[in-house]
Amino acid sequence: MRVVIAEDSVLLREGLVRLLADEGIETVATVGDGPGLLGIVTEHRPDLAIVDVRMPPSFTDEGLRAALAVRERVPGMPILVLSQYVEERYATDLIGGGAQGVGYLLKERVAEVSEFMDAVRRIAAGGTVIDPEVIGQLLGRRRRDDPLEALTPRESEVLALMAQGRSNTAIARDLVVTDGAVEKHISNIFAKLGLAPATDDHRRVRAVLAYLGAGE
Repeated sequence: MRVVIAEDSVLLREGLVRLLADEGIETVATVGDGPGLLGIVTEHRPDLAIVDVRMPPSFTDEGLRAALAVRERVPGMPILVLSQYVEERYATDLIGGGAQGVGYLLKERVAEVSEFMDAVRRIAAGGTVIDPEVIGQLLGRRRRDDPLEALTPRESEVLALMAQGRSNTAIARDLVVTDGAVEKHISNIFAKLGLAPATDDHRRVRAVLAYLGAGE
């Protein structure tokens, strides 16, 4: 796997490079600002771009805007956005452009090496990984008329784990249920959200979009 990194903190940037190298992943280029990201992605066409949300000069959302620009220039480019704090808008803005190959994690997750590396690989493979803290805040602000209110508590748990990029087997393990039970819950989720089978759209991705409120 080949990765590019856009991160203004030298310590974190170099730490990421070393962490990835230890796992056999090559970092082909790094930059310290958002505008530079598009250049290195265009030049190297990596398997994944890891991007800090807040970078120079204003330290607001340069990284996010750069990530969105990359997705426009190179459709489907896997992007993992790292943020210091939970900012729901960044997650929904990013995933609203297409949920496949997208991740949004808090920087503190980097210290959880095995989970972080699992997220890196899943996103590079086209999966979706959203930080559990973001999921928790989204759950806390659901409107009373939200269509997700039709889900049972267990179905909501399953959908939350889907949004984190968990496979059916992993969901079953986390919830201590059978794979068959998870498949049944997911089928119910699709039915309640009105997600009929379609050849041109992935229902799992569409369910995650509905969960995050990005498909509205």
